[in-house]
Amino acid sequence: MAPASVLSEIRTKDPQMTVSLPSIPDFDRHSAPWVADRPRGLRVAMRSLVGGVCVITAGMGDQRTGATVTSAYSFSTDPETMAVSINLGSSVWRAIRRHGHFCVNILNADQKPIAERFSGFGGLKGVERYEGATWHRMATGAPALEGALASIDCEVEEAIERHSHAFILGSVRAIREGEGTGLAYANGRYGHLS
Repeated sequence: MAPASVLSEIRTKDPQMTVSLPSIPDFDRHSAPWVADRPRGLRVAMRSLVGGVCVITAGMGDQRTGATVTSAYSFSTDPETMAVSINLGSSVWRAIRRHGHFCVNILNADQKPIAERFSGFGGLKGVERYEGATWHRMATGAPALEGALASIDCEVEEAIERHSHAFILGSVRAIREGEGTGLAYANGRYGHLS
């Protein structure tokens, strides 16, 4: 096996010019015992990844529900599209399917109690999670959180069910912007980036 310091050459469109890149040695399964050592799994490994905290809301009236996630992101800016991953067993997935909408509420650093409520802390479910905060109905009918860094209202474009979750693409219909510092989550703790 060649050492990592060996350089390889790549020809460019100009036949007179080459670019030298460091080569990467082949992966050797036998010299990397950590690959087989998976006592705690992917869920624990991914806890170390710092994520922005969002509350995904859906439904109207007494059918409102929601969930705290770190799995929401901008999928495309042209056209404006959001992506989110939601557990298939959750009430928010059922509400998204029924109403065809969801709102991504990007939480402010001082909104940790809201993140906890929507994560089911204290056994709160459905519309109970909305208590203690001010909400506005967006263009699709999805609830938007007053004081969030941003609330992004989406109409479901496509949903793909795989394994334990649904991967949902949402066409952006409206955006409310706020101010502040974002709430972050890693290793089982909330914090913020200054």
